[in-house]
Amino acid sequence: MSGALEDKRTATRLRILVEIADRQPAVSQGEVAEAVGVTSQAVSEYTRQLVEDGYVEKEGRSRYRVTKEGVDWLFQEAKDLRRFADHVTDDVLESVQEDAALATEAVKAGETVTLSLRGGHLRATPGDAGPATGVTTTAAEAGEDVSITGFEGVIEMDPGSVTVVQVPPARSGGSRAVELDRLAEACADADVVVAAGVEAVVSLRKAEVEVETSLAAGEVAAAGAARGLAAVVVATTDLVGRVTDALRDGDVLYEVTEAARVAE
Repeated sequence: MSGALEDKRTATRLRILVEIADRQPAVSQGEVAEAVGVTSQAVSEYTRQLVEDGYVEKEGRSRYRVTKEGVDWLFQEAKDLRRFADHVTDDVLESVQEDAALATEAVKAGETVTLSLRGGHLRATPGDAGPATGVTTTAAEAGEDVSITGFEGVIEMDPGSVTVVQVPPARSGGSRAVELDRLAEACADADVVVAAGVEAVVSLRKAEVEVETSLAAGEVAAAGAARGLAAVVVATTDLVGRVTDALRDGDVLYEVTEAARVAE
């Protein structure tokens, strides 16, 4: 968990470092104090400690700059805070919010339904036989969308997976150097296939593989895996790092393969 959520001092330290980063290099301690809601003396003390810890460099009178170490700490704290916010939104508040599901059978408003996750979509079945239930707030026929609230229990879901398949960049042959049969085989069992890079788009088109999207490929694959789907990201080697960064940010396990390796 973020240190800023565990004690007030770390939270104040974080806010002051953010203000310094936003105002650098000319930093008015009075303005920082007003923004954070502490005294100028407190800002001075926190800033001195940030300098000692190597998070801030003092360049002269009232001139400060956040160091690489300071930026790294800010990124980590921001990531932890985002995870906590996601937990509150997705887990804690989910029971009092409404969400849409696909009705597997006809349902009436106010009916208890069992919830499951299949094909990446929430599904509602009349009855309370499952480990996760909700209450409908609208009526719906089979196959229609229905609004659900009052979530209880845990939805059973097999964990999703992500495989990143590399294809060479255009300067190294691009789609012309891809073994299309191997590429098609790598995508055959996927629930969703996304592409990152023109070379990936063209390679998949040649392999006659349907592509979900070529935008924000890593984020889309991570979202699919979070809903239990098997996702394949086909990416030019130049973009693999960007894809895997998005997967790590989403706390998704993945593997990188060369199934679409350059033809001999």
